[in-house]
Amino acid sequence: MATHDSTAAGRPIARVLPLLSPAHLDRDFDYVVPPELAEIAQPGVRVRVRFAGRLVDGYILARLSHSDHTGKMVELERVVSAERVLTPEILQLATAVAARYAGTRADVLRLAIPPRHARTESGGSKKSAESKEPQDDSTDSADGGPGRSVSRTAEAVTPSRGRVVASGTLRAPLDSDLADNSAAEPVASVADSSSAVARPDAPVVGHPHSASFMSGSPGIPNDSAAAPADSVAPSATLNAAVALADSPDMLTAGAPVRRADSVESAASVDAAAAPAGSPDMRTVSGAVDVAGDRPHTAPVASRYTDHVTDAAAGSEPPPTDPVESVANSGVVMSPMRAGAGSVATSGAVGDAEPEGGGIPADLRGAVAAESAKSANVAAALTDSGGARAVPGRVDVGPWERYVHGAAFVSALGQGKGVRAGWQAVPGEDWARRLAELAAVVAGQGRSAILMVPDQRDLDRVLTECVRLVGDSAVGLAAGLGPAARYRRWLAALRGTARVIVGTRSAVFAPAVDLGLIAIWDDGDDTYAEPRAPYPHAREVAMLRAHETGAAFVAAGFARTAEIQAVVDSGWAHDLLADRAVVRKFSPRISAPGDSDIAMERDPVARAVRIPAVGYAAARSALAEGAAVLVQVPRRGYIPALACAKCRTPARCRRCNGPLALPDGRAGHRGETAHSPVCRWCGITEAAFRCPACASRALRAVVIGAARTAEELGRAFPGVPIRGSSGGAILDTVEPGPQVIVATVGAEPVLPGGYGVALLLDGWALLSRADLRAAEDTLRRWMSAATLVRTHGQVIVMAEPSLPTVQALLRWDPVGHARAEAAGRAEVGFPPAVRMAAIDGTSDSIAELLSAAKLPDNVDILGPVPLPPGARKPFDSGDTPAEVERMLLRVHRTSGAALARALTAAQAIRSTHRSDAPLRVQIDPVDIG
Repeated sequence: MATHDSTAAGRPIARVLPLLSPAHLDRDFDYVVPPELAEIAQPGVRVRVRFAGRLVDGYILARLSHSDHTGKMVELERVVSAERVLTPEILQLATAVAARYAGTRADVLRLAIPPRHARTESGGSKKSAESKEPQDDSTDSADGGPGRSVSRTAEAVTPSRGRVVASGTLRAPLDSDLADNSAAEPVASVADSSSAVARPDAPVVGHPHSASFMSGSPGIPNDSAAAPADSVAPSATLNAAVALADSPDMLTAGAPVRRADSVESAASVDAAAAPAGSPDMRTVSGAVDVAGDRPHTAPVASRYTDHVTDAAAGSEPPPTDPVESVANSGVVMSPMRAGAGSVATSGAVGDAEPEGGGIPADLRGAVAAESAKSANVAAALTDSGGARAVPGRVDVGPWERYVHGAAFVSALGQGKGVRAGWQAVPGEDWARRLAELAAVVAGQGRSAILMVPDQRDLDRVLTECVRLVGDSAVGLAAGLGPAARYRRWLAALRGTARVIVGTRSAVFAPAVDLGLIAIWDDGDDTYAEPRAPYPHAREVAMLRAHETGAAFVAAGFARTAEIQAVVDSGWAHDLLADRAVVRKFSPRISAPGDSDIAMERDPVARAVRIPAVGYAAARSALAEGAAVLVQVPRRGYIPALACAKCRTPARCRRCNGPLALPDGRAGHRGETAHSPVCRWCGITEAAFRCPACASRALRAVVIGAARTAEELGRAFPGVPIRGSSGGAILDTVEPGPQVIVATVGAEPVLPGGYGVALLLDGWALLSRADLRAAEDTLRRWMSAATLVRTHGQVIVMAEPSLPTVQALLRWDPVGHARAEAAGRAEVGFPPAVRMAAIDGTSDSIAELLSAAKLPDNVDILGPVPLPPGARKPFDSGDTPAEVERMLLRVHRTSGAALARALTAAQAIRSTHRSDAPLRVQIDPVDIG
């Protein structure tokens, strides 16, 4: 053990955030830094510390010269890696997300930072013979998991304490690697800030092995405030949740320290391209910019209307100096921004500074190579056709279809934090448009994050981004292996990847100098994180854009009520096409029996599943050599059955599960299955009898994709029938006469578009007991309709008088979203209110509510049963039979107070060691 007056490089104290699950331990602890770890134990690195007698993972938040703790403190066990994986922006974002969703920072950081892959991080070096020594149980595995043992290489940067390390194997990324501190100009520190991390009041729980317990501490005493301290604590703008360390040696945002032996050569180029001692450097939030370059950062308060006016008038960007707007911020911009930003104007980095530019002679070749690469990327952004272009050399011709579209792209190219809800016209090549926005931002030397729902969309967008920006685009998805995912994540952290395309986890990507964050089809349920604290990627993206001043785009063919709410509030603005343009690109959409004349022609059009007009349109398209798309809501053969006499749903006598009629191909030895089968237990119900009326007859409630394909095969003999659903999803199909039967969301793309689309069983989508049933139905219908060619036809089988059907016929997603938001506000549902769902047993819910100091205006609804399909908050097999849900509803202005109350109540409950599982969700997707 060591006392607080120990010294290690002048800052012997490391403030650490251990990754602990209990809510009352979501706070920072002080540890002593051993002398042998003083150089590599920098803010942002992974560490292993002793906590309550066991080793736990954590991150260093700051290096301090003094601690408030007057007793004994334990030392850092070891530094896992010298890579600074926790940046100030990500820590600030994690703190904001935890406060927004009543969670802990540890849970958010588990979502934000992937497990470490040691060989990928070290550049793929092989294990050396001299490093094969016994390892204790504190050694991390390659993926960063605790309690696993692997051999460390001789090139490992973090030896365990007390372990002998071969000479020359330790290589830590020091500040001296980037610039000579003795010759560098001093960086202004944040005025009136504290190095302490402020946390809401919570019960203090100590233990004999704990380090300094900083809960509720007002900060570091005045006598230590003047001492230098490194910190990754975010700025105090986040409702004073976190304070920056008052030090000239603060960890810089957007300029992470990089290993000298990194596999990416650009990592060393960044450090050399803009030396700290250069007289032409300006200190700007996020990057080191060359004097005279156009500023890339606009104040967060700037409005899109001002951007449109400035760009439309052809005026220059506002004369706001980013140096003045972030004066004394103590943050330094990434050198890559200056290099990349100068490519579009001068064509070379050397044009912005004297020959050599203070770059060491041994690195000038690498800088020249990087400059040539950036110039090639910029040249690749040029589109043929001679249309008007913006900075970044991206053709804005397609954006002129939208009102203020070209002005929006121009404002984005000027580095302004524009925010918009973009509704793409039917048939729009949306992947290409998103790639163009990212290319505009990358052309300014900044980074862009593009989020898509699934891997199919990711591959499509990434292909377009690679065409425009080359190797600067990477894809992040859960389907990648540990090594590939960590390698691409490191590329974003080190600044070599400027365009990050990914699924929901990409919202936490450590993009350097973030300029744009865009989300496509935000209504998709895959954006809802199923792990604590259950954040939604759309909300996290808007929170990040607001805090960083980056541009934000919520794009899609349809619009959610949440995006409409932020547009109505003025935080974002519409990016829509004129009605004449929409009509020009829209296919002809109709519903059977939508007029008196149609009803006279076919009186049973609304009663049958596929009316005569649908068959006629399909035959006409097939005769022309075009393909036909048939969308069905359910896969399988007949997934739901009911009594033919009284319409009571057919249930299994053993487990009460729903009965379904399987596909004939599912029978054994080719036999056709004639009896219904339980979808839960798989038992065949050979002698069904209705419990209500004793009838033995059954009828189909919903027809699945397999049965639909069988019926269409009989209707169109000789025409290929292909299916796309479940585990056999088609990405694309070749042109030609064929019928594609696809479930919602699995429709393949056809070059040139389908001739006809039949949207079947609309009632099955609209009648779901879900708050977002109408919104989700319109989104799925529009996604399928956009696959039809401009002169094609779309027929939706649903009641024509329904508002959702009318919105599809008129192609009016904004009007539907506006009506949906107004309807929810009238009855008190999100996004008009903030709602928390508490799931658990009646005793655990009562325990939490008794400990919570809820706002005065809270409405307590329930308890009610869990909604169908909702996952229970129990991991073990002893799940209780009755799991309830309690809903807490407050006005949006009281949302933060509700989250704080629930956070404090969970902390109190964890101090009582309550073992009954409980789940707290803020604004869940499925309310019930």
